[in-house]
Amino acid sequence: MSALTPARSAEGGPAPARTIRWTGTRGFLVECPDLADVMRLHAHLTARPERGQRQLIAAARTVLATFTSEAAAEHAAARISTLVPDAHDAGSGRTVEVEVVYDGEDLAAVGELTGLGVDGVIRAHSEAEWFAAFGGFAPGFMYCTADVPPFDVSRRDSPRTAVPAGAVAVAGEFSAVYPRVSPGGWQLLGRTAQPMWDLSREQPALLAPGDRVRYVPVRASATLSVPAESEAAADAHDAAAPTADAAAPGLVVADPGLLSLPQDLGRSGLGDLGVVASGSADRDAARQANRLVGNGPAEAVVETVLGGLALTARGDQVLALAGAEATGTVTAPDGAAHPVAARAPFALLDGHTLTVDEPAAGLRTYVALRGGIDLPQTLGSRAADTLSGLGPGPLTAGQALPRRVAAEDRGAGVVMVGDPEPALRPTPAAGDVAVLRVVPGPRDDWFGDAGLARLSTQDWEVSQQTDRIGVRLTAPDGGAPLERVQSGELASEGAVRGALQVPPSGEPVLFLADHPVTGGYPVIGVVAREDLGLAAQLPPGAKVRFVLHPVPAARPDQESPA
Repeated sequence: MSALTPARSAEGGPAPARTIRWTGTRGFLVECPDLADVMRLHAHLTARPERGQRQLIAAARTVLATFTSEAAAEHAAARISTLVPDAHDAGSGRTVEVEVVYDGEDLAAVGELTGLGVDGVIRAHSEAEWFAAFGGFAPGFMYCTADVPPFDVSRRDSPRTAVPAGAVAVAGEFSAVYPRVSPGGWQLLGRTAQPMWDLSREQPALLAPGDRVRYVPVRASATLSVPAESEAAADAHDAAAPTADAAAPGLVVADPGLLSLPQDLGRSGLGDLGVVASGSADRDAARQANRLVGNGPAEAVVETVLGGLALTARGDQVLALAGAEATGTVTAPDGAAHPVAARAPFALLDGHTLTVDEPAAGLRTYVALRGGIDLPQTLGSRAADTLSGLGPGPLTAGQALPRRVAAEDRGAGVVMVGDPEPALRPTPAAGDVAVLRVVPGPRDDWFGDAGLARLSTQDWEVSQQTDRIGVRLTAPDGGAPLERVQSGELASEGAVRGALQVPPSGEPVLFLADHPVTGGYPVIGVVAREDLGLAAQLPPGAKVRFVLHPVPAARPDQESPA
């Protein structure tokens, strides 16, 4: 029996050697001896989750596990490091056939690289017994491996800027299908018309970890060509979603400002399918805005960057602003205007317009509407994911934002709102220094003690390259980027919000709400959960001082007996 073939024997035998590498205080990477153990451990924890388990993301050599609390993470770490998976869980996947037209641009080149020729490559690829091992890169992208990989093919020297949706490709010992138009460096063998990601299905992803995959050669035909319009639609935010009722009570966008997005608390637990949680970048501020107008914490709000957003009321509404240090201006139809304060509920009467002022400090302002905003949900959330394109797109002028629940339905005709609140925290402006606590790991050993010292003893500058995916930091004048003490490449592994990923330039990127599910650069540390809201408010020109917040001695990196 090969290493990847799911075992059929009863549970038992020695535990494989695994290392626990903490990633923040509520999660850790389980470093496994091989991909076979990754798949078995992932299948076991999916079928039998640990107490408080929130997310599992399998990768080539690791499983990322996150939890609802530090205590739950501590309890699980001790158990998982020596866990012997139930062998039956690994064989519970489906068998999925993927029809392939083998006419890819790199098919002949792969034939030459492998010495198999075109026909040999097609035969080897289609006859291999593939398994869906782990997801990542994009929703629906699944890394497939085989018991006996038919070949080991290097990536292209120059990645393509746009690989078409449905492209069947190989790289290293893996095979995959690109679910959407995206850049990529894999070698293209052919194409399939089967959508790998389709939100109209009960299970949007065609493949899930543990599934067996058969690539079936078919002849080219009109029905197997991927429609050109699907490529254009692949980058749109759920273009087929129903439009809002333009006459419903709520708000109308008069001016979207620089960038305004609907957000809520996101869609968690889908990392294995390549879907990050997304949601409000500063979740604490979004919760505060909802609290001020009397909403529950999960209602959708508008997240806007650097002011300029203008919203006109349809019917009398109650709103509140939170997050960045931004006030607002309410203008009546006759031109009369008055200011409104941040972090206090206020009325916006029918036909009156709120304009969010440019913040004096911070970056993102949250506008909450009493009753919530009623936009279509995608995978249980109204959040706009700027990386994958899931959820609604950026707000546009004239767009209706209907109120989800009538105010009178909340309190027998009495509108209950919150009291004014103080700021959640000091908010940085350009030139200010923000202090963020960071937990070293999971790959701080790639930089050594000197790297951690450099990380925490110089003030890093927030560059103009800042968005919802991450904040790129640059070394200050007289400072220096981080230097690796380990060489080589790191296999892609699960990443969390707050991770400080370090590319070869040595200048860290602080992951925010729309970060990739997996990353291939080492993460030197993870910003403490309590400081993630502050991280989301860092404007270009601000500075960051990292204070090391080590994992307590009770939870060092743990390695099980061999």
